[in-house]
Amino acid sequence: MIPLTTATSSGFTFSTNWRGFELKQNGQTIATVKRPRVWSCDFTAATPCESWIFRRVGFWGNKAEILDAASQQSIATFKVSWGGKGTLAFADGQTFVSVTRGGWHPVWRVTTESGQPILQLHVREKLVEVDSAVPLPQNRLALLILFTLYRVRQAEEAAGAVVAAAAAS
Repeated sequence: MIPLTTATSSGFTFSTNWRGFELKQNGQTIATVKRPRVWSCDFTAATPCESWIFRRVGFWGNKAEILDAASQQSIATFKVSWGGKGTLAFADGQTFVSVTRGGWHPVWRVTTESGQPILQLHVREKLVEVDSAVPLPQNRLALLILFTLYRVRQAEEAAGAVVAAAAAS
């Protein structure tokens, strides 16, 4: 993987496989999100400098937690509300909002709590657009992109379960 700091704010793409995603810049992998084991519910996310664990929590699975992989300490919590809108609150007080738009959630948007755009992830085009109007440290930006990819995987798995259940009945 190349360091995220060498990447520009545009031109991020991603690829997918059965384990997860690779975030790329100019065709080179700069970060990954993957399931460490086939039946694991947790995902690991990594850049060359940091790594995290994404874990579902709560009875209904409508919450998630981000842990620092090295210390196992919680650094952020995510909660989904009705309509797919979610709030990601970091332990340092910074909060972001995640919203999906379009049929089968093809565009995922992350904004600040006040609504300033941070990024848009286009599922069909496998493209990530970053808005540079809000300056963020590279590790926070990387974490937001990787967590959004994780949320995409959660939505895909939930949709697959619904289709399988409907087909079985």
